[in-house]
Amino acid sequence: MHKESAGQPRLRDQFRNAIRVRHYSIRTEKTYWYWIRYFIRFHKLKHPLTMAEQDVSAFLTWLATERDVAAATQNQALNALVFLYRHVLERPLGEIDGITRAKKPARLPTVLTHQEAMTVISLLSTPHRLIAALMYGAGMRVTEAARLRVKDVDFANNVITVRGGKGAKDRTTLLPQVLAPELQAMITQLTALLNSIPPEQRVPVSLPFALKRKYPFADISIQWQWLFPSLSVCRDREGRWVRHHLHVSSVQKAVKQAVRNAGINKPATSHTFRHTFATQLLLNGTDIRTVQELLGHSDLKTTQIYTHVLGQGFAGVKSPLGA
Repeated sequence: MHKESAGQPRLRDQFRNAIRVRHYSIRTEKTYWYWIRYFIRFHKLKHPLTMAEQDVSAFLTWLATERDVAAATQNQALNALVFLYRHVLERPLGEIDGITRAKKPARLPTVLTHQEAMTVISLLSTPHRLIAALMYGAGMRVTEAARLRVKDVDFANNVITVRGGKGAKDRTTLLPQVLAPELQAMITQLTALLNSIPPEQRVPVSLPFALKRKYPFADISIQWQWLFPSLSVCRDREGRWVRHHLHVSSVQKAVKQAVRNAGINKPATSHTFRHTFATQLLLNGTDIRTVQELLGHSDLKTTQIYTHVLGQGFAGVKSPLGA
C-alpha cells in the first residue's frame, strides 16, 4: 500500500478531519470509512492516490454483479469514494463510465394494521414501548426517536422537533396527545434527578459538533438531556466520557421479538411503524402533501408509494371472481 510521506497524517486521520469539519454525522462517518476500506482491500491495498476512475468503476460494478447489493447501497459506496477523492485527497473524480448499476427491486413496504401495531407496542417494555409508540404515533425513524432531547418536545403546541433527520434536515411532526402525560412525567422525573446532583458531579451528555465550546454548560443542562439515555457512558470524539442515547439496535431487537410474540406473519421491523403511520394517515383522509411533510420526504414520489400499498389506484375496480 502506498505509504504517506513523513509528517503527513495517515489516510484515516485525513478522512476524519475532512468529514468532521463538514459536520457529517457519526453514522455517515462510520459508513463512509467502511466503504473506503472496502475499496482499498478490493484493490489489494493500493493507496487511492494510485488509482483512478476506472478502479472506482470496477469496484462499484463488482458490488452490483458479485455482491448483489441494492441500488441504494451501491450509491452509498459511490458517495463515500466521491467524498474521499474530492475532500480528502483533493483530486475530484471525473466521469465514471461503465458502471453496471444495481437494479432496485420494486418492492412495497410492509405495513401493519392499527390493531397489529398496538399489539406489538403493548408487548414491549419501557423504554422500548415508548419509542415504538413515537415511531407509530409520530412517523419517526428509530434513530430519530432514540435521540430525542428534552428541548425537542413542545407540549404547548403538541409538536416534536426532529433534529438532524435523514439528509441532516430538521422537521416538526405530531406529538401524540396520548403520550404527552407519560413524556411530561419522564421529563419531570429527569429534572428532579439532575437537580439532585451537583453540576460538577453530573455526567455530561454528548453534543453535536462544536456546541460544547459554544455553550460550555449545555451538556449538563436539562434542556439537552436525552429522553432515552444509555445506561452506560462512552467516549466522545474528543475523548471525554459522556452519556449517549439508547442504542437503536436494542430497540430493533426488542421490536423483532415482540412481532414474533404477537404471532404476526409479516417481515415487520421497527421501521414498519413509520410505514404504518403513513398508511393510517392516508386511510383517515390526510392529504398526501401533509403526510410528505410529516415524514420529511423531499420528493413526493417517495410518499406516493403508500398509495400503492393501500391499492388506491384500483378504486371502483371489482375482481371478476364472483362477479
